[in-house]
Amino acid sequence: MFTGIVTSGKTSEPLPEAYVYIPKAGRGILSNRMGYFALPVLPGDSVVFSYVGFKKQYTIIPRRLTETSFSAVIAMQEDVTTLAEVKVYPYATEELFKQALVNMKLPDEKERENLARNTSAEAMQRLAAMTPMSAAANYRYFMNQQFFGRDNLINRSQMTTIPFLNPFAWANFIQSVKNGDLKKKEYRQEMNATPRENLTRDDIIKYKN
Repeated sequence: MFTGIVTSGKTSEPLPEAYVYIPKAGRGILSNRMGYFALPVLPGDSVVFSYVGFKKQYTIIPRRLTETSFSAVIAMQEDVTTLAEVKVYPYATEELFKQALVNMKLPDEKERENLARNTSAEAMQRLAAMTPMSAAANYRYFMNQQFFGRDNLINRSQMTTIPFLNPFAWANFIQSVKNGDLKKKEYRQEMNATPRENLTRDDIIKYKN
C-alpha cells in the first residue's frame, strides 16, 4: 500500500483532491481535504501526481521493497504560466462601450488607408493612362497598322487599281456634280486635304459613317 501526503513545495500546505494514478494499471484516486492518499501498488509501478497549477510529478515504487507499505511526502512544484496583459476599461453603459469599440483604431489602419487610396477608381484610371502598352497591346496596334494602313498585307499581293478607270468613282463624281457638292466649301477642303500616311481602324469607321 502506497500512502502519503500531497503538499505544495513552496508553502508546504496540503493539496486536497490531487489526482494520484498509475498510468500502466489505469487506476487512481484523489487525495482527501488534508492531502492524504492511500493507493495499492506493485513494486516497480510508476505513480503520477497531478494538480491544477502544479507540474506533474512521478514516483517509482522500489522493486526490492520488503515492506508491505510505502509512504512518502509529495511536494508539488508550481507551474507558473505568464499570460498576456489584459487591460480593463470601465464604461458606464453598453452604448458607450460600443461607441468606443467602433471608434477604436486598428494597428494596420495606415495600411488599410494606403490600400483603399491605391485601389480607388481614380488611381486605377491614372495608372491606366500612365502605364505604357503591354506586349499584347503593341501586337494589336501593329496588326491594325498592317491591316488598315496604306501598306496593308492584302494589297501587297494585288495590282494597284487606277481610280480614273473606276466606274463607281465616276458615278460618285457625277452624283456629286448634280448635287452641287463642288460648290461647297467643306467638300473642296476635303478634296484638297493631304491624305494621312497611316490610317487607323477608327479613321476607316469614321469615314464610312
